[in-house]
Amino acid sequence: MTTLEAIDARHSVRAYLKQLIPQDVRERLDAFAAACNEESGLRIFLRYDDPEGFDSRLAHYGSFREVNNYIVLAGRKGPDFDYLCGYYGEKLVLFAQQQGLNSCWTALTFNKKRVRELLAEDETLCMAIALGYGQTQGVQRRSKSIGDVTEGEAARPDWFTAGVEAALKAPTAVNQQKFAFSLVDGEPFVRIKGIGSCTKVDLGIVACHFELASGHKVRH
Repeated sequence: MTTLEAIDARHSVRAYLKQLIPQDVRERLDAFAAACNEESGLRIFLRYDDPEGFDSRLAHYGSFREVNNYIVLAGRKGPDFDYLCGYYGEKLVLFAQQQGLNSCWTALTFNKKRVRELLAEDETLCMAIALGYGQTQGVQRRSKSIGDVTEGEAARPDWFTAGVEAALKAPTAVNQQKFAFSLVDGEPFVRIKGIGSCTKVDLGIVACHFELASGHKVRH
């Protein structure tokens, strides 16, 4: 599965099978997370066989079932902390999809007290991402159109359109898709459009999709 195929295949999954992640897959995931941390300065790490991370009333209310593995997005707080967590967290999510795993981003519906115990005193927790073999592969959510999330002139290069199409397939908080892409002096730019929850994290996620599909670095 290519990265672009992973973008198409990946949907939010909240219910998982009681199936262990094999050791070789764990090693690949851990190595990929380490590479993301090297680039970003974050501390992204995976927790395996730890059901306590999603053992909370909110998790059950949010229909999470049998979540025994999860990704922790954390690090020292900086000006681009939320954006970087979104960008590199989604990179890892897509890599996990390529390994045959399913996932679901969550800002609230996990056991924050338990997860914070895994962090150093000077580290900030951003989010957690449920991970495992899904009971289903999830379903495609409704999406805005390209016109809804682009600004400026209608004439745009094909690579820009491909990037926006991929961005529209990205997960965002409550599927709000509060972002807008434009071309500034021929270079792609993305910004938050409107008010919503977790918009800075969402911006990093959609930027990741855009860059992977377009081959162009996007400014924000």
